[in-house]
Amino acid sequence: MKKWQKRLLWIVGVIVTLVIVGLFYIKTITYTPTTNAIAASQKAIDEKGGLVFKGDTEKPTLIFYQGALVENTSYSIWAEKVAQAGFSVYLVKQPLNLAVFGQNKAEQVIRANHLTNYVIGGHSLGGVMASRFAAEQVNTTSLKGVFFLASYPDEKGSLSNFKGQVLSLTGSVDGVLNWQAYKQAKQYLPEQTIFQEITGGNHAGFGSYGEQKGDNPALINNDEQQEDVARQLIDWLNKVN
Repeated sequence: MKKWQKRLLWIVGVIVTLVIVGLFYIKTITYTPTTNAIAASQKAIDEKGGLVFKGDTEKPTLIFYQGALVENTSYSIWAEKVAQAGFSVYLVKQPLNLAVFGQNKAEQVIRANHLTNYVIGGHSLGGVMASRFAAEQVNTTSLKGVFFLASYPDEKGSLSNFKGQVLSLTGSVDGVLNWQAYKQAKQYLPEQTIFQEITGGNHAGFGSYGEQKGDNPALINNDEQQEDVARQLIDWLNKVN
């Protein structure tokens, strides 16, 4: 074997090793669903692109992007409640549980299900990526609304000219959300945006995956915050037309 071939094999070996180590590390720091969330997920249909909680096909469908390094199943509790109210929910499964790698994943859901009446949103980083997707769809008739759970749009996801419904939902004791960036991002939201706050809610409470690094302890339990998230989404969805 020639010297350059040995060097190439060594380089390939190092790259493969780094990838394996990186993937293992990401897996170890990923937040996993609680037993309650797993139980709620049993009501969903497990499709290749994520979990689907079926509702009324005549009502708006909700497409959701999870927070960074949080398994999508972790949002099953409120998703199941929203579906019970008649709104189908798609908990999109993102590559490595990072929506930054799957900004346009919603397109697969829309095409596969021929959706002509949907809203999109996400938690934390998922909301940022969902808004970027939505910003490219603002002139379509199918997109009816955008929602943010402890999240906000950036300049690339500006919705300032969007005519549909927008919901921004936060927790009063959220220790992860960058509140300064959140306030500055209001310039990228339309004037009809509805701002709501869950008293005592924290960042991790928008899902059900236990405590999150850097977060503050919630002043309400997870069951209560899940109920509040579902109620706020249902109330907002009933305004979407």
